[in-house]
Amino acid sequence: MSTVPAKRPANRVLPPNLAQAGIVVGGFAVLLYLIEFADRLLPADLELNGIIPRSVDGLDGIIWSPLLHGDWSHLIGNSVPLLVFAFLAMANGLSQWIMVTATIWLVSGVGVWLTSPEDTVTIGASGLCFGWLLFLLVRGLFNRSILQLAVAAVLFAYWGTTLLGVLPGDTGISWQGHLFGAIGGVLAAWFAAMADRPTAPGTFNA
Repeated sequence: MSTVPAKRPANRVLPPNLAQAGIVVGGFAVLLYLIEFADRLLPADLELNGIIPRSVDGLDGIIWSPLLHGDWSHLIGNSVPLLVFAFLAMANGLSQWIMVTATIWLVSGVGVWLTSPEDTVTIGASGLCFGWLLFLLVRGLFNRSILQLAVAAVLFAYWGTTLLGVLPGDTGISWQGHLFGAIGGVLAAWFAAMADRPTAPGTFNA
């Protein structure tokens, strides 16, 4: 007789390990605040290490951009969505969250590098926030999960208007980062569903 490991339920809406999720997400937020504090304290101009479009020297900004912010108000504005979306996105555990976050981080960064205007430097975690939000909004469709669709409805009711940020608007706000972060979130939801589909096609699960 042989056994096979059971798959993780793909229709979770909360992290299986709440303490771990809180520590990881809280630790990431604290890291952002420490970086901003160092940037204010030291004459380092860390924000210049963001994404410089279509410049080889600006490619490493894809790595650093989500960790950097223009000022405290920029960081504070991203903090609540970051904490909520990142926490909920860990519903299928830390390893999947890392995959989801890496996908959003890369797609958003490459999209900004390819499409942003010349002579700009793009920084901020809003691309991640848009990606996590879209991941949470569409994962229920891919997973055919009624519970996840219900959570998506609540998130959309509260934060739905922020999705307008994927459209060109105010100068100084990277709609490209928002748009490609959102695309990354949809791709990540699809990848995750393909890796861990709980039910037969066409069947909705509670």
